[in-house]
Amino acid sequence: MSTPLDKSASNAMVYVVEDDDSMRDAVSMLLRSVGLAVQTFASAQEFLACEMPDLPSCLILDVRLKGQSGLAVQEHIAASELGLPIVFMTAHGDIAMTVKAMKAGAQDFLAKPFRDQDMLDAVENALALDEKRRTSSRSVADLRACYESLTPREREVMAFVVSGLMNKQIASELDLSEITVKIHRGQAMKKMHARSLADLVRKAEALGVGPNRN
Repeated sequence: MSTPLDKSASNAMVYVVEDDDSMRDAVSMLLRSVGLAVQTFASAQEFLACEMPDLPSCLILDVRLKGQSGLAVQEHIAASELGLPIVFMTAHGDIAMTVKAMKAGAQDFLAKPFRDQDMLDAVENALALDEKRRTSSRSVADLRACYESLTPREREVMAFVVSGLMNKQIASELDLSEITVKIHRGQAMKKMHARSLADLVRKAEALGVGPNRN
């Protein structure tokens, strides 16, 4: 009996692109048996034309498809910056193909016939990776929204603060009074929800903010 995935499985989506009907159905049934939502496609063209819900997702992809190959689909996904983790499967895999797929960012590579548990483990790892990527992306997006709420002067002050300058030095750089710098600094800290200078520095680094970069 296959091991069920965790409770987050119901909030994820697995895409299966396989031109062999029996294999496509078998993989779909396996994944559905552990509570995963699955969308299947007989060709790369069908998959690339589909609408994807905003959920943690991964792609199970046959490397030798009729028409557009699995490796070509991988290249398309990389170019589109979808960030979708890919689990390749093939009955004709060789070392060169595996190396090329893995170097291009494939999450896993399973040779047919594979054990059910190997597939489930690969999918679980791929979904966890996508969830981590999405969480990181949301975090940066939230930081960017906070940063965009700053006034131009607050951004200038923040850039100098995170570069290590003291209020007096910043005042000199911007031809402002030290009290005015303190006010702008306080507002920047508040709007960025920074608990400390170190926290502000970490957030600035995540955004690539600094003198002449903000």
